[in-house]
Amino acid sequence: MNKTRHVPINSALTDPQIPVQAKIAAAWTSFMFLYIYLDYFALYKPGFIDDLRAGVVFGLDISPTLLTIFLALIAIPALMVWLSMTLPARVNRATNLVVASLFIPVSVFNAVGESSSWSFFYGLSIGLEVLLLAFILRSAWTWPRTSSASMAEPAAPRRPQIQMGR
Repeated sequence: MNKTRHVPINSALTDPQIPVQAKIAAAWTSFMFLYIYLDYFALYKPGFIDDLRAGVVFGLDISPTLLTIFLALIAIPALMVWLSMTLPARVNRATNLVVASLFIPVSVFNAVGESSSWSFFYGLSIGLEVLLLAFILRSAWTWPRTSSASMAEPAAPRRPQIQMGR
């Protein structure tokens, strides 16, 4: 016999607590999708493929060094997904603050030298990337803290109790 539980339609949904590490890892994942798709959709720009065939990208000669730099720029946020879920809290917080801060100018650099006709494309994509990086920075900055049992309570100093009338 199959018993099904009927939940009233008007019942409230609950929002389970999501660990800050998971929120940050999800933001890095979203950032990676935008970051990669920005480069992918750039292939559709007139002349881009011709430049690639000529050995030039973003006005730079394609070389092993340039491709290694590009790989590093993709690998860092990709690794941040994993690191955000595995590093200890103190190191995790610091790493996310540093890397997200450094990637804001990297994201903005994608629009350097582009014509104004592409401003909406780059403005939207870079704007979304920067919003995700801002979310990462805010989440890392406001990382929840717990009080340690060994720490004295700062608002209530320990004083001996005065006992009256023994």
